[in-house]
Amino acid sequence: MSKKLIAFYSRADENYVNGMIKNLTVGNTEVVAGIIKELTEADMFKMQQIQAYSTNYNECIEQAQSDQKRDARPELKAYPDSIDDYDVIYLGFPNYWGTMPMAVFTFLEHFNFSSKIIKPFCTHEGSGMGSSEKDIQTLCPNAKVEKGIAIHGSSVNRSRQELESWI
Repeated sequence: MSKKLIAFYSRADENYVNGMIKNLTVGNTEVVAGIIKELTEADMFKMQQIQAYSTNYNECIEQAQSDQKRDARPELKAYPDSIDDYDVIYLGFPNYWGTMPMAVFTFLEHFNFSSKIIKPFCTHEGSGMGSSEKDIQTLCPNAKVEKGIAIHGSSVNRSRQELESWI
């Protein structure tokens, strides 16, 4: 049996859900990561920026969009010691303006993903996977990037069956 890792970026606090700003105690992507863990028994790693975005939704989106426009690589608080023992990486993130948050770019550039299978999953409020699969393949050219799954943020708690089929 291959060893699996769920590496994800998720944001709680104020989020845009079903056309309204709602305060989440656990981010949508983290909810999905937890379901994947239950289904796969994979190890988990949560990406966290040293300089976290604001808990205020509108300030957060301004900060995140600014990072994207500058092609920034926000520093992460920590990394797994190694990914060498993992064959499959479930890579999770919210869709930020058509792709991954820049902290996920930081994570992907930190490791060599050669010969790894990357299975991307994202949460969104209508924009799906965007260009993230292509972006992952560009950053990890020697990895096998499989078809990802996009889960609508407001339905993460009802996504288990869809995730089972995808896995």
